[in-house]
Amino acid sequence: MIRYIPVDLWQKELRTLPVIDVRSPAEFSRGHIPGAINIPLFTDDERTAVSITYNQGAKQKAIELGYQIAQPKLQWFIAHSSETAPDGEAVVHCWRGGMRSNAFATVLDNNGFRKVWVIENGYKAYRNHVLASFENPFMLRVLGGYSGSGKTEILHCLAKKGQQIIDLEGLANHRGSAFGGIDMPPQPTTEQFENDLLCVLQTLDPNKPVWIEDESNAIGRVNLPGSWFAQMSRSPLIFLNIPVHQRVKHLVDTYARMKQEHLAESIRKLTKRLGYDQTRIALEALDKDDFQRVAEIMLYFYDKYYLKGSQKRDPSKVVEVVLNSVNHEENAARLLQLSF
Repeated sequence: MIRYIPVDLWQKELRTLPVIDVRSPAEFSRGHIPGAINIPLFTDDERTAVSITYNQGAKQKAIELGYQIAQPKLQWFIAHSSETAPDGEAVVHCWRGGMRSNAFATVLDNNGFRKVWVIENGYKAYRNHVLASFENPFMLRVLGGYSGSGKTEILHCLAKKGQQIIDLEGLANHRGSAFGGIDMPPQPTTEQFENDLLCVLQTLDPNKPVWIEDESNAIGRVNLPGSWFAQMSRSPLIFLNIPVHQRVKHLVDTYARMKQEHLAESIRKLTKRLGYDQTRIALEALDKDDFQRVAEIMLYFYDKYYLKGSQKRDPSKVVEVVLNSVNHEENAARLLQLSF
């Protein structure tokens, strides 16, 4: 039996079922429902060929061409369906809930599937749902402070203590600075980042505090949703004030193991902001393995940059916390003693 359901009903009642995305590989790679299985009815070139035929006014010919291309793939999936949907139930979608998802669902229904759901208006409806969800309010506690304070590590310590957290940099595969992409996997598209972020939000209780690291409106090449960034900017900021020598040590421990050519490339990216002389001094220190000097130069730049950004916030919503060292466990425990 085929049933057509709106995306919000799928989100509430059927999210545990296998989701089959029948769009092309290029569509899927730009963004998809987290956990969805891509069974493309058309390759990227085949999809283009069908679209051209359809746009030339030959609708029936486009349908016939699409069926001719998709039929062998549908039969292959039926033969292997037990691996994807062992219980004979699945949710199917394409871009707009049109020909591709309907054809796929019909084949499943005709070949023994007990229940097949098609998401109305497809992935397009899902994306609208994703973007609208970032308007929902959360009790955010934004963890800020100068570079090298160990904010990401503190977040994970808070999680171990039972607190709700969102690791934006983990989702973005980037540490949020010019050095943030070193030794990290490729970044997702902004679209996929948004999908993944919603997936995390759906696991959280909006009536309880959620700890999150302060960020600019972009993490590497990934942009934060505008409404979500605005919500972060309105939320209380817990500003960690840790002595610079402690933060230098933490940065050296973090980055000194990385390849020097990658560090040098990141330093050069900052030439316009650091200035030619400071860039030269930093690169010379790097050549001598003087990582402490490099970290000191970088902190001088980033501390000014971060202070400027934090001063734009409502002072009544900024709580400064003075800490003695970059001890993640102790600092997390200290934060939990704060009253809001």
